[in-house]
Amino acid sequence: MNPGYSIEVGTVADVPQIVTLMEKYWSFEGLTGFEAARMSELLGRFLSHPNLGTVWAAREGRDLVGYLIAVFVFSFEYQGVVAEIDELFVLPRARHHGIGTALLDVAERSVADAGCTCIQLQLGTANDGAQAFYQRRGYAARTAYKLLDKELAAASVERCDI
Repeated sequence: MNPGYSIEVGTVADVPQIVTLMEKYWSFEGLTGFEAARMSELLGRFLSHPNLGTVWAAREGRDLVGYLIAVFVFSFEYQGVVAEIDELFVLPRARHHGIGTALLDVAERSVADAGCTCIQLQLGTANDGAQAFYQRRGYAARTAYKLLDKELAAASVERCDI
């Protein structure tokens, strides 16, 4: 591993720095509706419940330069727990130094060691760089399936039973 950075499991103490990077990620991907206070609340709750998933943080010294969030979903199709990479982001200044690859390597090993049967992700159709990155790592589109979703009424963190 490059001695200029380290990969660690994220903690509640990392929430402010991760949320700062999340805002940059959302902007990069063109996602709308980012609210720092809401993300801080959700991320704090997520990190307090390891059964929901894991966050890994990439650091250069004391600075957070990237993160990966994997969430866990039980799947009958995959006959067990599936990890989904919800977000992976590395600051532009820290890209092309192996940090994204290191985050992905750690996440893949960790979720496999935790008994996950599959790791999957969604990415924007216009994000050619990310698509090439994941394809080099062995990820492929599920061509026989389409992702459909439906937004439900906004639930507060307190109302969610998980």
